[in-house]
Amino acid sequence: MARLKNKVAIVTGAASGMGEATATLFAAEGASVLLTDIQEEKLRSVVGRIRLEGNTADFIIHDVSNEASWQKVVETAIDLYGKIDILVNNAGITGNLFAPIPERSADEFNRVLSVNLLSQFLGIKAVVSPMQQAGGGAIINISSIGGIIGSAGATAYTASKGGSRALTKGAAAELAKDRIRVNSVHPGYVATPMTTMMEGAEDFAARAIGTTPLGRGGTPEEIAFAVLYLASDESSFTTGAKFVIDGGTIAL
Repeated sequence: MARLKNKVAIVTGAASGMGEATATLFAAEGASVLLTDIQEEKLRSVVGRIRLEGNTADFIIHDVSNEASWQKVVETAIDLYGKIDILVNNAGITGNLFAPIPERSADEFNRVLSVNLLSQFLGIKAVVSPMQQAGGGAIINISSIGGIIGSAGATAYTASKGGSRALTKGAAAELAKDRIRVNSVHPGYVATPMTTMMEGAEDFAARAIGTTPLGRGGTPEEIAFAVLYLASDESSFTTGAKFVIDGGTIAL
């Protein structure tokens, strides 16, 4: 249980779901983890549980779409732990997954892109210098199978996740010389607060699971184990890759 021993990680959207599972797993594997989100009480609870297990974690309130907020996160991580080795760009929103294009507003479209895509660019930009100073690093962008295949009514979400996929490849090519690896993870349907609390969640889940060959949704922990591999030195020859974890959905 020490695959990330002596590593320092930032995990965004860590108050629940895949972010919480990833931060908890990272800490159990020896990393010092800075959890970020906009939900202070949930962050405090997650960090408390991690510390009760004897592991190292802190949290900071963070607007991932704001560049100044990113600078504060980076400064806090360095003040607490002295360096940054890993960034997991996990924060995201669905927006309205059921709005036809003629009914979708530009403001809502831009909001989804800001949280899901701009945030990942800002995160990468913010950690490049600290990772260069550390001699390298690992960045994992959480995308979606929606970044690979289309979905009617989800144009904002799929555009943001497709952008995440392309951003990952561009950043991987640019930062390889600095030994900074950048990869993306593309989950299928996973039951998280983001997917279970939205309008029409039950119908959406039924449709998603109905088109999944393994016949079920994934769990946050199943995604976290893939992220752990990409964050660890075990994946030292892996960059610019997309890891699909979807129960076989896009194999059809």
